[in-house]
Amino acid sequence: MPAARPIHRDVVSYVRRSARMNESQLKAWQKYHHDWVIEVDAAERETSIAPHAHVDWTARFGRQAPLMVEIGCGTGHAMTALAETHPQANLIGFEVFTPSVASTLSRLARHNLSNVRLVVADGAQGVEMLFEPASITELWTFFPDPWHKARHHKRRLVNPRFAEIVASRLVPGGVWRLATDWADYAEAMLETLDANELLVNSHDGWAPRFEQRPLTKYEQRGLDAGRTVFDLTYRRR
Repeated sequence: MPAARPIHRDVVSYVRRSARMNESQLKAWQKYHHDWVIEVDAAERETSIAPHAHVDWTARFGRQAPLMVEIGCGTGHAMTALAETHPQANLIGFEVFTPSVASTLSRLARHNLSNVRLVVADGAQGVEMLFEPASITELWTFFPDPWHKARHHKRRLVNPRFAEIVASRLVPGGVWRLATDWADYAEAMLETLDANELLVNSHDGWAPRFEQRPLTKYEQRGLDAGRTVFDLTYRRR
């Protein structure tokens, strides 16, 4: 794949947090990261991806299978549930916070899942730089950081350029599932993706809740605060 310029340099779509792990997370990382974590060379930031980075997904999984990707997999609630639901697929989760990845490793070990690999890196860059065009069967973007202040909207993950990248990486007929509980971000997502000629809304506006997405503490917190969860589903032409 030709070397690509990182999608973000000074502006990233996530809040930088402490990478300090608690005792159980540290044990999980030490015990399991060689089994599930794929290390890629970094660029100027620890969580950025070097232009020369490359991953042979078939070799990493030991099989050729549909690729399903989650950006911001957190502590692995959705990733674990979806991996169990889709044993025929190879699942890749991007997460920038090592403690969250360590918690995911514990979940994967408890569920004995072999069809998942994790990358500790910026998922926006990962989709662009580590996947060939028309190679991803399904992409999940659940509850990305809303950056609700107007001056921070430039940091939002879902924007026209990222939509172009996703459209180029999805296979024809591939699916992009999104969810957010911030109404203005939901409207911005809808407007942005509707404007992309390669993406088609699978519903007349909002999608029904994706049944395979587990209800996490984060989502429940938003519901308890009175926020509405908006789901979107788009297909690649």
